[in-house]
Amino acid sequence: MNFNEYPDREMLAIEVASEIAKDLEMHLLHHDQASLAVAGGTSPAPVFDDLCAADVAWDRVHVMATDERWVPMESERSNARLIRERLLTDRAAAAQFLPFHVPARDPEEVLAEIEAQIIPDLPLSVVLLGMGEDMHTASLFPGVEGLAQALASDAPVLCVMRPGSQPEPRVSLSAPVLNGALSKHLVIYGDAKKKALDRALSLPPEQAPVQAVLSEITVHWAP
Repeated sequence: MNFNEYPDREMLAIEVASEIAKDLEMHLLHHDQASLAVAGGTSPAPVFDDLCAADVAWDRVHVMATDERWVPMESERSNARLIRERLLTDRAAAAQFLPFHVPARDPEEVLAEIEAQIIPDLPLSVVLLGMGEDMHTASLFPGVEGLAQALASDAPVLCVMRPGSQPEPRVSLSAPVLNGALSKHLVIYGDAKKKALDRALSLPPEQAPVQAVLSEITVHWAP
């Protein structure tokens, strides 16, 4: 794990966007396409604002969320909405986006269909993750039913998670898929999350799911 500290969040966003753009460019030098999985929420959004203008062959990039709340894309809680509004604009509008949510169907009904679209993009070229103070990442929450399956070495590509603290089900890329990305970035802000990450280093993934993705990851932190 590499830990990078920045004086402020604006500098962090600029640098992380630059690193992701370089990762994608490097991958595209040797492959026809690249895949980028990104977290939703407040942490990565400023990175999107800089990354969307990067001079990358976006028409050869497939973008997906690391996880998705099972809500319509128009919902303010939809990661797809955030990604479309903040990342898939400017030059990045040329990228191909793979949504996870399918209207009027339960997540378990469509997992196989979505997985079939993701598998050709594996291993992921680049993943951008966030982390909660409870040490969850993507929708892999401590204690949630199904976590053991999502952490297992033979986990499926996607898992349905139903955390009791959340109002709706979630679909998440499993830990092996996230950890198997060729380039991994984790963005966290503030002392509380820095302390949570320190705690996670000494805990098993069942208690600190972010632990499952920390090998060879680059952590970006700002106050």
